[in-house]
Amino acid sequence: MRIAVLSPIAWRTPPRQYGPWELIASTIAEGLVEEGHDVTLFATADSMTKGKLDAVCPNPYAENSNLDAKVWECLHISNLMEKSECFDIIHNHYDFLPLTYSKLINTPMVTTIHGFSSEKIVPVYAKYNGSSTYISISNSDRHSQLDYARTIYHGIDETTFKFNEYKEDYLLFYGRILPNKGTLEAIQIAQSAGLPIIIAGLIQDHNYFESHISSEIDGENVIYLGNVDQSVGNDLLGKAKALLHPIFFDEPFGLSVAEAMMCGTPVIAFSRGSMPELIEDGLTGYLVNSVSEAVQAVRKLKEIDIYYCRAYAMEKFSIKRMIKEYIEVYKALTIN
Repeated sequence: MRIAVLSPIAWRTPPRQYGPWELIASTIAEGLVEEGHDVTLFATADSMTKGKLDAVCPNPYAENSNLDAKVWECLHISNLMEKSECFDIIHNHYDFLPLTYSKLINTPMVTTIHGFSSEKIVPVYAKYNGSSTYISISNSDRHSQLDYARTIYHGIDETTFKFNEYKEDYLLFYGRILPNKGTLEAIQIAQSAGLPIIIAGLIQDHNYFESHISSEIDGENVIYLGNVDQSVGNDLLGKAKALLHPIFFDEPFGLSVAEAMMCGTPVIAFSRGSMPELIEDGLTGYLVNSVSEAVQAVRKLKEIDIYYCRAYAMEKFSIKRMIKEYIEVYKALTIN
């Protein structure tokens, strides 16, 4: 099957550090190549793939202030659409913009909806609802106005996120730093539990970081490592006693949650969004509703079987499972 994978161009595919949509686009593209499909990845020119790379944007616009994001988005998306007849399937990871081409081309388009930045973008999805194939990344992230072909959970590379049975005496916050991700609450949980915390991730809200987080960092009990690359992230996740995920929004998926469990590390998360779908409460971590409940969960971490965490993640979040399910969707659309 000839498959075009359309990745965002904010970051490289796969990303050097942050870039969850680019990471999933890459994981799918490489998984399809491994299954013998003819895959062309549409991404930035510095991207990497075992398939074919087609690029018009020289490098990620989030890393190059000289690039106008809207201009290069238009050039990037239209580059694929003008070549659409060369493919049996287009797999869109670029949110709603490519949908505006979908009725102008004959090639079926599968759109993985990675979440809704706001209700303001829903009218575009709604307009193309009857003519598009939408995939949700969790059941909790389904919008009531839209129809979905199925829910397909993200696949995690078990060779990158390796199981580590030797845990160290620290808790981990791993993700974007902004209020709704609960960075400050993660610090409060660790302090109340009497454990050091390591923080790693992209500072997305600098005012929040300066006013709430930076004063807590002492290099001993609260350590900030910056926006680390995947190899460092894998090591941090594997050695942590637990990943803290005290979110204040309905998160569509949560890659770090699945990655932690793939490393055999339990997760303590606020029970919102997709968390009840991803975490098996009491077996791969704990679902809680407050800082105080999270502190109690830290004290129960010895009850979690880290080998079960790994086995659970291997079954639920394997790349092979994800690729198999996407191929089933592709085939259903291409059968005449």
